Amino acid sequence: MSDKITNILVVGTGGQGVMTAAEILSQAAIAQGLDVKKTEVAGMAQRGGVVSSHVRFGKQVLSPEIMPGEADILVGFEAAEAMRWCHFLRPGGVAMMNTLRLTPPVVSIGMYPYPDDPAAEIRAAGVRVYDFDAGAIARDLGGLNLVNTVMLGAIADLLPFPAAVLEESVLQRFRGRKEEWVGINKRAFDAGRQAGRAAGLK
Repeated sequence: MSDKITNILVVGTGGQGVMTAAEILSQAAIAQGLDVKKTEVAGMAQRGGVVSSHVRFGKQVLSPEIMPGEADILVGFEAAEAMRWCHFLRPGGVAMMNTLRLTPPVVSIGMYPYPDDPAAEIRAAGVRVYDFDAGAIARDLGGLNLVNTVMLGAIADLLPFPAAVLEESVLQRFRGRKEEWVGINKRAFDAGRQAGRAAGLK
């Protein structure tokens, strides 16, 4: 087993499933026998405020916090939030971004303007970014509550373990409780994986 630690930063706004996605990532890593540390911050989460979660896993992880310049993968559930956190990526790190635009409270009350093109600004900073409309995919499959599964599917090929491990962690949440959601979430995971590849992920 490699000593390398994988750092994944998941960001978005309240109600998008950021914390659920981070928990599923953690469970997948644990299933591979990895040490996992996770931390999360929810600011006004119930009002659509900023939500972020740090997930770190490897042979041995001492701290749950990802420092700026350390993240391997940034998972942005909302476009402006992905842009705001991109400085946390290490050189060569990857941003997987939902192009969905949600106006956070700091914008609606006039404290900050919403960026014109978040993906372009991330690329201008030299970051490798793959962007697609996860919200549209989720709506087509049954509802916006599937966005987190779509986004997890999109990063599945970037992880240091098989995509099937992450998919199983997603589906396990529904087995024995909401069986009809097993198939729906499998389709959402597969659609996200295809969308990540279509966005340029090799």
